[in-house]
Amino acid sequence: MALLLLLLSAAFYLAAAAQQTSNNISLGSSLTPTGKSSWVSPNGHFAFGFYQQGSSGYAVGIFVAAIPERTPVWTANRDTTPIFPSNSTLVLKSDGRLVVEVGQGQGQDIDIIDNGLPITLASMLDSGNFVVYSSDGMMWQSFDNPTNTLLPGQSLSNGKELISSASQSDDTCGIFRIKMQSDGNLVQYPIQTTDTGENAYWASNTAGQGNQITLNLEEDAYLYLINSTSNISVDNLTTGGFPKEKYIYIAKLDVDGIFRLYSHPLGHGNWSVLWSTTADKCAPKGICGVNAFCTTMDTESECRCLPGFDFVIPGNWSSGCIRNFTAISCHSTGGGDIDYEMRALDNTAWQSNSYAVLKALSKEECEQACLEDCNCDAALFKDRECRKDRLPLIYGRRSMGDSNAALIKVGLPIRGGGPVDHPTESKKQLHIHILAISISLLAFALLALVISGVLVHRSRAWRYRNISAESRDDHFFEDVGPRAFTYAELQQVTNDFQEEIGRGAFGTVFKGVLAECQKLLAIKRLEKVLEEGETEFQNEMKAIGKTHHRNLVKLLGYCIDGPKRLLVYEYMCNGSLADILFSPEKQPCWEERIGIARDIARGLLYLHEECDTQIIHCDIKPQNILMDNRFVAKISDFGLAKLMKQDQSRTYTVVRGTKGYVAPEWHRKMAVTVKADVYSFGIVLLELISRRKSVDWSLCDEEAVLEEWVYNCFEAGEVSKVVGEEEVEKRQVERMVRISLWCIQEEPSLRPSMKKVLLMLEGTVDIPVPPSPTSFLSVV
Repeated sequence: MALLLLLLSAAFYLAAAAQQTSNNISLGSSLTPTGKSSWVSPNGHFAFGFYQQGSSGYAVGIFVAAIPERTPVWTANRDTTPIFPSNSTLVLKSDGRLVVEVGQGQGQDIDIIDNGLPITLASMLDSGNFVVYSSDGMMWQSFDNPTNTLLPGQSLSNGKELISSASQSDDTCGIFRIKMQSDGNLVQYPIQTTDTGENAYWASNTAGQGNQITLNLEEDAYLYLINSTSNISVDNLTTGGFPKEKYIYIAKLDVDGIFRLYSHPLGHGNWSVLWSTTADKCAPKGICGVNAFCTTMDTESECRCLPGFDFVIPGNWSSGCIRNFTAISCHSTGGGDIDYEMRALDNTAWQSNSYAVLKALSKEECEQACLEDCNCDAALFKDRECRKDRLPLIYGRRSMGDSNAALIKVGLPIRGGGPVDHPTESKKQLHIHILAISISLLAFALLALVISGVLVHRSRAWRYRNISAESRDDHFFEDVGPRAFTYAELQQVTNDFQEEIGRGAFGTVFKGVLAECQKLLAIKRLEKVLEEGETEFQNEMKAIGKTHHRNLVKLLGYCIDGPKRLLVYEYMCNGSLADILFSPEKQPCWEERIGIARDIARGLLYLHEECDTQIIHCDIKPQNILMDNRFVAKISDFGLAKLMKQDQSRTYTVVRGTKGYVAPEWHRKMAVTVKADVYSFGIVLLELISRRKSVDWSLCDEEAVLEEWVYNCFEAGEVSKVVGEEEVEKRQVERMVRISLWCIQEEPSLRPSMKKVLLMLEGTVDIPVPPSPTSFLSVV
């Protein structure tokens, strides 16, 4: 048997050598990020192994080794576990698995290549192709599984696509793709969109040239399309003819969505662009996210929000924009607390999803038509045609030669019966206001000079007294976390816990008033001592206290007094989502419920991906979603939250959460990730859709368990049953049901991230048909 394996290994080596020089990797070979970190090709141009991924850790992949900066050209596990800590080991194990062992002695093996058969040999070829062999021959090669880059000698075959990276320092999947379609067309799209013309932003226009077209890159930078069956050239994207020696060429789909051909001299130098699909950085659709538009500043692109909107994540353009005011639903009663006006964005083009088209109107008439229609969020006006649209608006860009205008409905505050500071007042009125302000300033200038010294002196004295008093009363603390209260202080704040406003499985919530500022508080008294020790409890509370997001209830403080544990939150005057969702007289309408779902999703996205310390909430349910005075939903109750370490993406811990919302992996002692919150969100979304609890044994057996009943309705094409007698478009109900069914999949890896869930909720991506969730263990 040993002789047979030796002969097989020799045969594989000779086969690889017949193609080109290779560096063979045998069973038992290993790499570490801080030691021997890669297996280099014999010519030294490429390497397979660990490379630095921003400041967060290391990725495994193939990179250009012949230049000082390690430029990755292929990345493993982009959609699952692409980042590994420094104490990881990449090893080709004796049982034929290529895995990363995370940590020391923890038994966490993450497969890098899993093709079903044991690996007997691996090779890093001079071409940059990483190949693995089984006893039956070659079983896998990186050239057949591209990520965002093509190398010379590599092809993008029929049905395959390249997907951009998330950022320059993050090689997880980004938001753009280029696909070699079965109709022979090479097309660029935003990710998670259908392969239709309305989503495309560049195409080779070679459709109809055959169904076996491939994109190919040669060693002289010749990039072309060819019919792989007949060997007939279809289209030459570049002419090639560049030096084959002393240069490296790659074709890459960049973070900004543009497909470029690069060259780099071996050794020192810089990457140079030889060709690109476009020079217009605003051309890629979706680069600015929803409700935002792209404009060019010189040769660079810049994203801006619609009037009355702010970026969901400041600094992250692709996150899109949301209203900075709360719109009044068509179904709301009463006058509300906002008025509306229309603001124009000239020279902007958008992809229209109009529900009404009005002809032969002036721009002013179009504005008025939208203003009087509570379903209208914006109107697109061009050549006396007025198209009424609902949010979100997508694929926006500004072009000075374009006669399109977007007319946006924006909310204004009302005081004394009418809007204040109306932005559309005339220039004459504005000049009068400026003049009046100037005269007032001049009139008071002398008085200000006389009393300024007195004010400064008094201000300093007051601050000194205030700081001294706060120091004495232990009320002064840096803005680095929540305040530590004594039990006696909270007894006084709550009038000895007189007014109970809520009760849950882990504690009772009382209303309180902070005497020094008359601020209303919600104090939760935990009735089960947490398993974590006192120090860990304090550390977690301080970390959670530093979270700041419009969809998270602010944790203001905590108390540790012997066995007593209390949490202090800002007070939410409209109670919990459960209070309004499960009360027939208070139930919000469809649009309001979907708005609440988006609020929850944004809060979870922040906890999972945007705050300094990744947080798994562990107890998402309607009782822990509170409503502020404007009915904006905010996630609360972090008493069970689990904070992750900087290099940690999963954890093992005791079961946390509430029966009916707990993900299946909690019960199976599996590693728990943020996908546990996604599951709980899916259950809450089902409750929002149907306006009922996830388990209701007062109903018949077929309808008692909500997710089982909803999936049966979905499978039978009867999703309208889920909303009862409420009039909602079937297409909208089906979309929301699909999202929820993906979220509650039994297998955590099948559940989307909260970032993808939010994109689905905002209607910017298509949602495939979900499989059966298959597991309902968490509710029985």
